[in-house]
Amino acid sequence: MTILLTVLGIVLFAVGLLISIAWHELGHLSTAKLFGIRVPQYMVGFGPTIWSRKKGDTEYGIKAVPAGGYIRMIGMFPPGADGRIEARSTSPFRGMIEDARAAAFEELQPGDEDRLFYTRKPWKRVIVMFAGPFMNLILAVAIFLSVLMGFGMATQTTQVAGVQKCVIAQSEKRQTCEAGDAVSPAEAAGLKNGDNIVAFNGRPVKDWADLSDRIRETIGPATITVERAGQQVTLHPTLAKNMVAKKDGNGDVVPDQYVPAGYLGFAPKSEIKPLTFGQSVDRMGEMVENGVHSIVALPGKIPDLWNAAFDGGERKADSPVGVVGAARLSGEVLNLDAPTPNIIATFLFLLAGFNLSLFLFNMLPLLPLDGGHIAGALWESLRRNVARVLKRADPGPFDVAKLMPVAYVVAGIFICFTLLVLVADVVNPVKMT
Repeated sequence: MTILLTVLGIVLFAVGLLISIAWHELGHLSTAKLFGIRVPQYMVGFGPTIWSRKKGDTEYGIKAVPAGGYIRMIGMFPPGADGRIEARSTSPFRGMIEDARAAAFEELQPGDEDRLFYTRKPWKRVIVMFAGPFMNLILAVAIFLSVLMGFGMATQTTQVAGVQKCVIAQSEKRQTCEAGDAVSPAEAAGLKNGDNIVAFNGRPVKDWADLSDRIRETIGPATITVERAGQQVTLHPTLAKNMVAKKDGNGDVVPDQYVPAGYLGFAPKSEIKPLTFGQSVDRMGEMVENGVHSIVALPGKIPDLWNAAFDGGERKADSPVGVVGAARLSGEVLNLDAPTPNIIATFLFLLAGFNLSLFLFNMLPLLPLDGGHIAGALWESLRRNVARVLKRADPGPFDVAKLMPVAYVVAGIFICFTLLVLVADVVNPVKMT
């Protein structure tokens, strides 16, 4: 059954991946056709074509390798200054530029002169290139809202789920007490499983975040009021100073970082609670912020990835994960010892996170990503508007093809990074916890 569920999870993720890619390319396709740009191909996947059908002037198809997709638009780059599109130099960099330019015109047909991508106004080109990532963002938001509001999230409460017997620094990452460990303040004060903490130092407790912050701020004598068997009981612990997990500005735990703070010594009970629309929007905002930080931090994670892939180093929980790693996680999700709704919600969260990553990654202002073409169109608009204000001659379309040597370097870096993540996902994968 474990193998069957693992395979099923991988297959479901592959299907979700194909849908996400097709949805992304549909954004490009629909807006390109809206603005009269000819699109000869709409393909999901790479490699050999396994199915295709032509409708109108566009061939729709599926390719063998479900690792991406594309649409082909006529005239992605403007012709050269002399009006020609063939290579005019033996320079390798010039060759890259003209190869890209020629590919943009290789399916040019009579009547296509008014259906070229580069001839559209910059704002229309921005819309066409932004529409793809935006479709992934729409899908991510729809899934997140459905899960957060319909199912909910694990929320820590002020009810006690377990009492720590002794004081152990969280940085030590051990669970058992050893000789010499001090008795935890919660144990010494008589805190019990099932107690619901309603007040701290005489002030009512709003939620777990409020209680946690107030415990961290307190070292020494304190009073805790708990509800126990229908009665309110007041306890008098003396909070210890301990190394506890660091929290960020959103109240989330920062992995592998610890700070000295007040310590009581109990585990809060978690419950699945649906969020309101406002809470869901706030939560998604945090996810976007964390996603941006993760992308910015990618270069700094390369050494750890290399160690995990080739030197047997630890694969950290926040390590970058590729398509293979995400598929493996999907297989593990279906094997979780949890209620079916929890498993479905976790799988959907994984798929939504993947779509959010596609949006953020594609918005990087680098060719060959969508964000690179958006940046080129915005730069062209700026040049033309400045020329208009200064009453200078129109500088014409910005020749994005001239950036192709840079695009090849960027693509090479992305490919190397993808291969490194792939090796790490195979030999030392991130595990579902």
